[in-house]
Amino acid sequence: MSRDEQSRDEQSRDEQSNSKEVQKNSREDQQSNDSGGLELKQIVFIGRTFEEYMKMFNLTVDEINGKSILDCPGGACSFSSQARKLGADPVAVDIAYEYEIDELEVKGFQDIEHTMKQMEPVQGIYVWDQFGSIQGLKEERTRAITDCIADMRMFPDRYVASVLPDLPFADEQFDLTLSAHFLFTYADRLDVDFHVATIMELLRVTKREVRIFPTVDLSGERYKHMDELKLILEERGCTVSEEPTSYEFQRNAHTMLQIVKHNRTR
Repeated sequence: MSRDEQSRDEQSRDEQSNSKEVQKNSREDQQSNDSGGLELKQIVFIGRTFEEYMKMFNLTVDEINGKSILDCPGGACSFSSQARKLGADPVAVDIAYEYEIDELEVKGFQDIEHTMKQMEPVQGIYVWDQFGSIQGLKEERTRAITDCIADMRMFPDRYVASVLPDLPFADEQFDLTLSAHFLFTYADRLDVDFHVATIMELLRVTKREVRIFPTVDLSGERYKHMDELKLILEERGCTVSEEPTSYEFQRNAHTMLQIVKHNRTR
């Protein structure tokens, strides 16, 4: 395996995907269960912390206070847990939530251990300013899943199982939608039509604004259909911009796509 192939593989292991297409074509296990769905072992259940989300999406505590917020896909992230404590009304959605919480907890900690070992030979492709070391990263990933699992046990109805591009929510149910490390990240496996359909669905369930991080794929290249996508959204009455953020772990992954609705997008 070349260094580039290895780096792409390890980046993918550190992301939580939310699509059957991604899962079926991932470089993880390729088997499916008898019903044709996904087995738990095919899902990488790793998440990011509330603090990472705030940096990735240029958010402040005042911005989230009192807001209904959708985290899609939510994975094992602690954003919902901490945002709830700060006065927000968050809901997380992910394909992984169809499984029992205890199963996800065991799988998540196993995935953290496995991912940290796999990252050791490719540390150079990451920016370590925030975490300092693999041990520091492990501690943050552990903190994220610990908070997430505790919140899932307290508010199980706020963690909804679904597969994009379909969401089981009402039109404009949320004030703000956040989507991290899924769209654009898997541009090699999710086509333009899927991206458009998913973003339109995110906009459907959102009153005002959708933020997507990052704007690059696993190789660190800007999404190649970004200009086409922005034009489509602008034609449907949205203001679209690529905004710099203070977060960067994967090299070159330091901008988010900010989509603001003005007219109806359907």
